[in-house]
Amino acid sequence: MPTLPTRFSPSCEGAGLNTTIRILGIDPGSRVTGYGIVDSDGNTSKHVDSGCIRTGDGDFPARLHEIFLRVQEIMAMHEPTDVAIERVFVNRNADSALKLGQARAAAICATFARQVSLHEYAARAVKQAVVGRGGADKQQVQHMVRVLLKLHDLPAADEADALAVALCHAHSRPLASNTARVSVGQGVAR
Repeated sequence: MPTLPTRFSPSCEGAGLNTTIRILGIDPGSRVTGYGIVDSDGNTSKHVDSGCIRTGDGDFPARLHEIFLRVQEIMAMHEPTDVAIERVFVNRNADSALKLGQARAAAICATFARQVSLHEYAARAVKQAVVGRGGADKQQVQHMVRVLLKLHDLPAADEADALAVALCHAHSRPLASNTARVSVGQGVAR
């Protein structure tokens, strides 16, 4: 059975902290999918590109196809080493959650052609990493993304969310690396 070139992992295997990595952050949506590219060395992050994939109100399969194609284009253009995507949050509307999950799957599948490390983060973890509070609102996330990446203009909400996911991953790398070193050095307690 063939193995997928992408792995779902909370770690930063193989990426030394002195190495600059390129991260594609994705905030999936069936009508608007935000994306953000940052370069990070574990201490500082630099904005490379960001925007929104707007699919409109058309046929749902066509919208999924548009997300898939645009994420493939972004992957080819920017060649990220890591992809970070927000986990689906299920609220009241099951139909909306299913559509969001399908949009998320279209974006994830578009990354499979490249050897990237794929990481998932809950919305609360993203907000905690960027704002310092898991219950932060969209405006707070937009503001902090602008400040952290030294952007001239306030990014659109979905664009800011995608950049925040990328920043969350960038901020998580040093912690994951330190945790991996401690685990390897101490072994498993029995």
